[in-house]
Amino acid sequence: MRLVARRLALYLVTALVAITVNFFIPRLMPGNPVEAAIGQMRSRVTPQTIAALDLQYGLNTRLSLWGQYLHYWHQLLHGDLGVSFSAYPATVASVIRAALPWTIGLVGTATVISFALGTLTGIAAAWRRGSWLDSLLPAMTFFQAAPYFFVAILAVALFATKLGWFPQNSGYDTTTLNPGLTWPFIASLIDHAVLPALTIVVGSVAGWVIGMRNMMLTTMDEDYVLIARAKGLRTARVIAYAARNAILPSVSGFSLAIGFVVSGALLTEIVFSYPGIGYVLYQAIGSEDYPLLQGIFLVVTFAVLAANLLADFAYAFLDPRTRQEG
Repeated sequence: MRLVARRLALYLVTALVAITVNFFIPRLMPGNPVEAAIGQMRSRVTPQTIAALDLQYGLNTRLSLWGQYLHYWHQLLHGDLGVSFSAYPATVASVIRAALPWTIGLVGTATVISFALGTLTGIAAAWRRGSWLDSLLPAMTFFQAAPYFFVAILAVALFATKLGWFPQNSGYDTTTLNPGLTWPFIASLIDHAVLPALTIVVGSVAGWVIGMRNMMLTTMDEDYVLIARAKGLRTARVIAYAARNAILPSVSGFSLAIGFVVSGALLTEIVFSYPGIGYVLYQAIGSEDYPLLQGIFLVVTFAVLAANLLADFAYAFLDPRTRQEG
């Protein structure tokens, strides 16, 4: 419990710092959204117009910086992330809420699949060193080193354009279907998600395979594994003993990967025009939608902190040495 309390205090301080930085960064940039809106107007701008725009966007730029900071905290504690400029009058929270399920469904599923597949393949490759599994490592390393957008473009050119097996863009068939719990919509959803998910899995599975294989090779030379073999334990039992310790570094990497699921696979979503957080972030940057950028960065920050906290709990459960240190 001391370990958990210390971690919770650390993450609380980190969250406070992240919120403060998230407030100040847009305000350090020159100009403000009200001035940008005024610059697009051709009619004469009165002080009443400026006040109306200020109130419309909920910015309170006439307040002092400290007053804006307190107002920002007041909005945040009430779950108000502001109004999106590019999707006005939609709120930032509603825009993020609409895009988040797409990203979690695509990137989350692909991350879990790549972790499970890579970890199991790494264990098997280490246990059967020199088998045909080792011959796959160079090809995996190539796809890991290749940029995501390069793999995505190749996938679109081959499987979507040339072979026509999968659609090229969007999250579902927007021309004939409406979102809902119907089989045609679910089938279209899966059909549109296969290709972007495949590019994410292909690009990330090699890292899990290589990392798990190297840790397993190191763990298999430990004394307790040699003793377990000498005692004549079943192979599956010995592998379980070795894998439980070898997987610890992968747990940390997996927690970070799960945390960054919320941010989406930016380049992959752009290539496929997939309506996830990454694509929304790209559009917000292009339209200089600062409240939406702030909201996305804040959600990503809290997701990463939560994932790290879960990783600490998993470490405490898997590794008794962590509990003793606490």
